[in-house]
Amino acid sequence: MKLMVVGGGGREHAIIKKLKENKNVTEIYALPGNGGIAQDAVCVPIGAKDIDGIVKFASENGIDYAVVAPDDPLVLGAVDALNEKDIPCFGPTADAAVIEGSKAFAKELMKKYGIPTAEYEIFDDMDKALAYIDSSEIPVVIKADGLALGKGVIIAQTKEEAKAAVSSMMADKVFGSSGDRVVIEEFLTGPEVSVLSFTDGETIVPMISSMDHKRAGDNDTGLNTGGMGTVAPNPYYTPEVAAECMEKIFLPTIRAMKKEGRIFKGCLYFGLMITPKGPKVIEYNCRFGDPETQVVLPLLRSDLLTVMQAVTNGTLAETEVKFSDKSACCVIMASKGYPVKYEKGYEITIPREVEDSVYIAGAEIKDGVLVTNGGRVLGVTAVADTLEEAVGKAYASVGKIHFDNSFYRNDIGAKALKANI
Repeated sequence: MKLMVVGGGGREHAIIKKLKENKNVTEIYALPGNGGIAQDAVCVPIGAKDIDGIVKFASENGIDYAVVAPDDPLVLGAVDALNEKDIPCFGPTADAAVIEGSKAFAKELMKKYGIPTAEYEIFDDMDKALAYIDSSEIPVVIKADGLALGKGVIIAQTKEEAKAAVSSMMADKVFGSSGDRVVIEEFLTGPEVSVLSFTDGETIVPMISSMDHKRAGDNDTGLNTGGMGTVAPNPYYTPEVAAECMEKIFLPTIRAMKKEGRIFKGCLYFGLMITPKGPKVIEYNCRFGDPETQVVLPLLRSDLLTVMQAVTNGTLAETEVKFSDKSACCVIMASKGYPVKYEKGYEITIPREVEDSVYIAGAEIKDGVLVTNGGRVLGVTAVADTLEEAVGKAYASVGKIHFDNSFYRNDIGAKALKANI
């Protein structure tokens, strides 16, 4: 089988490595891929948002199955366009991907169908948004309505900070048209949990839960990033919480989407907070999370391609999806200055003995050498019988990898280990 994976980050590298385990796979193309992915797939210089280019390549190269991984092409309709050419795909169509593409849509969906989430208001008028902040309790959460590379959410500790966030989104257009509307939400408290799930629109199978670490610095200090590391499973996601989420959040969400005529097939990501009043939805994503994928897929014992095809074909209920009972930890190595300004082009040295545990996110091949080409450069994942062992193994591997101007958090998994005690 010839496969095509759209995207070029650490998430895509993790997906590709897992897909390679299927003996029927003869070739995998990554569009556009990156310098590290080139070790595991044929990289093709077609951007993830170039829908016409993606469809043309798939048609001309006899692609048997496609995986559209990032949010942008999903929201732009890549799956719809591939389906029109009879190329089977993993990922939601554009009308379902709106669950991430518009935070306002997601909030209204939850309100309509009684899915627990934070109280909120939606504004497309900046003056009204600013006036609303005057009557809001602090802290308050400000969200750009559209896609913003995981950075369109600001937790404001003061009213001045909240107003500045609204102004930067709506007037200064820091997130482009994604900030034309904003969602202002109440601030929730409690442990955060990420749950990715396979769904064919009827059946939903949650994957192993995980805990993300969004802030750039140790002890959750510094700016929000795309994610500096993850561990799985998340100790706060107990069997009791899981049962409540299935009953009140997971099944109601896929049923709501079906009732809206937006059947969701693919990976539906639930960003949850376990509040004193029970689990609530912070956000939905219409795809695999990054770097959550880098800890969840290594724990998947079932064949990924088989599961993905069952999602596409609507046969998930008859398909076995098994996960290991081990633990996993992923530590992100980034370029100093990320997520604001950073330099590129530094040689990356990865010893052969740790290659299998490394997922490359921001790198390219220059003059035959792998060099940095992004803020988040790579993720190092370790799997072990216990979370403590997994964390230790991940950091031991990080210590063997080198590139100039690198940095990483030293406390990935610390909060989860405290919860386990």
